[in-house]
Amino acid sequence: MSFTDTPLTLNTEAYDRDLVVQLKEATTVSVIIPARNEASTIGGVLDAVLHSANVATPFVDEVIVVDDHSSDDTPTIAEHHGAKVISLNETTGKGEAMRAGLEASFSSLVVFLDADVINTTTDFVPRLVQPLLQYEQIQLVKGYYQRPYLDMPTGGGRVNELAARPILSLLYPGLGEVRQPLAGETAGRRSTFERVGFAGSYGVEIALLIDIAKAFGVKALAQVDLEIRRHRNRPLEELRPMSVDVLRAALERYGVNLPEQ
Repeated sequence: MSFTDTPLTLNTEAYDRDLVVQLKEATTVSVIIPARNEASTIGGVLDAVLHSANVATPFVDEVIVVDDHSSDDTPTIAEHHGAKVISLNETTGKGEAMRAGLEASFSSLVVFLDADVINTTTDFVPRLVQPLLQYEQIQLVKGYYQRPYLDMPTGGGRVNELAARPILSLLYPGLGEVRQPLAGETAGRRSTFERVGFAGSYGVEIALLIDIAKAFGVKALAQVDLEIRRHRNRPLEELRPMSVDVLRAALERYGVNLPEQ
């Protein structure tokens, strides 16, 4: 399957905070943060979200943390920092947590953020919603960024570079232009998320990308520069099951019949 268009790309200079605040007007924005055992970082993420755009009137209308059966103080800290917390009764995976958050939210625009990012800024949310407010055809926005690894300025995002982007380039030419297909910093229209749904577990991000490109075309996709993203780098042994989920989601949408897990 080949897509001839390329996603809209907004670099950091294209971000116009005043324009975004003006365009938002009565449009509602919900931020949903799936989290499991992220007590050390969730507070900082929420503080940045609740001060999004650094304006007097709150830019974000609703903040929901979906606690995926944490064994630490993640839900308590999230409530203390002003979020509405939904607690799942068992560990279900990221896709299911995103679905639960969407069902509990009310806004027309929905932003998903990761809970383990240690440098979430007040501009993450307005940057992600700018294309949705500015262009009617845009249905899904992904963040892109540099990802430091250990002492190197780049090298993070190993599943992204070694699994997601190669398979998109091979099977879905056009989508290979998306720099961070697995980015947890994702924004879209409620109606679009409700239409395509969410895949299970770690396959959810690449599945959203493919499903929305199939439904609306690559012209409905945008990516925005969030500059540098720092988070906890996972050990190599934890990346294999993530890669399996990503490859399964992409191959199934290509029409490959895979054995049940």
